[in-house]
Amino acid sequence: MSHGPVEKDPGDWATGDEPMTGPQESYLRTLAREAGEEVPGGLSKAEASELIDRLQDRSERLRQA
Repeated sequence: MSHGPVEKDPGDWATGDEPMTGPQESYLRTLAREAGEEVPGGLSKAEASELIDRLQDRSERLRQA
């Protein structure tokens, strides 16, 4: 029985070393602003995804949802 999509580790993504996407950057900047953090430049898709996950865990707004 399936319990939803299987998540693949960003480090294993075939395109993980490509630059982060526009939507990733926009969402990451929103989360970083809420957390009082800076977004490092030159992140890959995989790095951006991992940072998004960390910042989501720290977000008061998302924890209240």
